[in-house]
Amino acid sequence: MTKRAAHWLRRRIGAGSDRGGAVLRRDRGSTAIEFVFLTPLMFFLIFGAVQFALYSFAQDVAKAAAQAGARTARAEADADPVGWQAKAREKSYDYIDQLGRGMFDRQPSVFTTLPGPDTVRVEVHASVPSIVPGMTLTVRAASEGPIERFVPDGGG
Repeated sequence: MTKRAAHWLRRRIGAGSDRGGAVLRRDRGSTAIEFVFLTPLMFFLIFGAVQFALYSFAQDVAKAAAQAGARTARAEADADPVGWQAKAREKSYDYIDQLGRGMFDRQPSVFTTLPGPDTVRVEVHASVPSIVPGMTLTVRAASEGPIERFVPDGGG
């Protein structure tokens, strides 16, 4: 290596030694500009991850509540043709209170129906809080199954 190249290299290394390495003088301030552009992107990614987590947890809570209500409806629809719907809704709301109290913007709606002569269906509709103002997210979950009936031996 020539004397001139060694001198040039020492000057370059010395100019950037306070920042941990060789830095060209014309690159000064680029870190601040990169920070200004990348910070909003990082916030967007973080808030997106939090919003996705809220939504997916709310979906799981709604699904569990619908399944619990449907289990109750299947067991009660034959024994109590009048009161099975109230019992199924109550069971769904109990699950919502246990699993996701405060998870929804307002009280979720639970609907019970008889889609067929031997089938019950429970649906849960709820609104999920949003980090972004003005954005509305809703979750819907449904569960249905056959009504459980006691059939004595002999098929009668």
